[in-house]
Amino acid sequence: MQDLTHGSIRRHLLMMAAPIAIGMLMQTLYFLVDLYFVGRLGDAALAGVGAAGNVTMIVVALTQMLGVGTVALIAQAVGRKDAADANLVFNQALVMAAGCAVATLAGGYALSGTYMRTLGADAATHEAGMSYLHWYLPGLAMQFALVAMGSALRGTGIVKPTMIVQMVTVLLNVVLAPVLIAGWGTGRPMGVAGAGLASTVAIASGVVVLFVYFERLEKYVAVRSALLRPRMETWRRLLGIGLPSGGEFVLMFVNVAVIYGVIRPFGSDAQAGFGVGTRLLQAIIMPAMALAFAVAPVAGQNFGARRYDRVRATFRSAALMGSVLMVVLTVACHWRPEWLVARFAPDAGAIEVGSDYLRTVSWNLVASGLIFCCSGMFQALGNTVPSLLSSASRLLTFILPVLWLASRPGFELLDVWHLSVASTALQAVLSLWLLASVMRLRLRQAD
Repeated sequence: MQDLTHGSIRRHLLMMAAPIAIGMLMQTLYFLVDLYFVGRLGDAALAGVGAAGNVTMIVVALTQMLGVGTVALIAQAVGRKDAADANLVFNQALVMAAGCAVATLAGGYALSGTYMRTLGADAATHEAGMSYLHWYLPGLAMQFALVAMGSALRGTGIVKPTMIVQMVTVLLNVVLAPVLIAGWGTGRPMGVAGAGLASTVAIASGVVVLFVYFERLEKYVAVRSALLRPRMETWRRLLGIGLPSGGEFVLMFVNVAVIYGVIRPFGSDAQAGFGVGTRLLQAIIMPAMALAFAVAPVAGQNFGARRYDRVRATFRSAALMGSVLMVVLTVACHWRPEWLVARFAPDAGAIEVGSDYLRTVSWNLVASGLIFCCSGMFQALGNTVPSLLSSASRLLTFILPVLWLASRPGFELLDVWHLSVASTALQAVLSLWLLASVMRLRLRQAD
């Protein structure tokens, strides 16, 4: 356990953000490695995996529901020096992880066909997406265990073990991808199914390694059979913080699904270009997201310890550092984006779409960074409803307008990207206003 209630806040943020960023980048490389080899199979395969990969947003929503509540409650317990409550929260998170894994497998296999038929631009895209999901769903189900254990460590101020596990799993995925997708060394290529299987095997290995770490090395929180009986009160605490955050990712899933739907008439190359562009953007903004992820435990421990001055200072430092970083990343996205996209999309049409997407949407990176930072603060304060309200605003500022534009003559792909930039800027303004209101209410005891 690392005490974050004393010492330099900026140093704490950077020390936590660096390994988180590496771990998140490793996670994103799962998809980039798959996309590289899948891209060699053609636009239909690339579009199918991209559309199927959006299903991960639903799983991420559920893992956020679990992870955010775990980080917030454990961080606050650490700040209060309440190890008993931290252990109770951790063990109950593991129980919830098991239930979510079962639900993911059942729901995924039952509904994936309908999902792909709705979004796939053609039969080949549908078939590729289904093949990928069939082999990737077990890996998605195991993500819950990884998130529960990683979130518990993050709440105690420890992030390096999770980073190391993610690096190991990505390296394994890198080795397996060409073997299973392209048939290197075996002569039996599995195509997109191999991409899903490679990720599943890598994730399973990560779960085993992290579980061994908890059994042998972790001292502050541990698996205890007496605490594994479901405790509804603890579940309510976890869900009270986690459900709104999970709702945010459901809304992200809806946003991306709507985009896939409205650009469907432009063909599989448009969907492939958008899929590559979104994955590249995820990789590019990882450092800023990691900084926002570090906010929750740092501010959370100080909130639990009633160090409200340090809670405010955490937001100021994170917002400033994140904004500077996002400006740099915006410039990077405008420097030959077509070169980046071409590494994963061999078709000229997909390259053009992906390049236009990166060049345009990168204008909202600073706004996105502020949204991430506000989200981390809401988690630390134990009130994530405002963050959900902020995300829900895009139903009015993006989804409804883009559906209307798609029904009008002369509708173009750039209309979607421009509207996305505008709606993200409005969301950032709303997030900042909501955070100011929540901080006035939650921290007024300091005055």
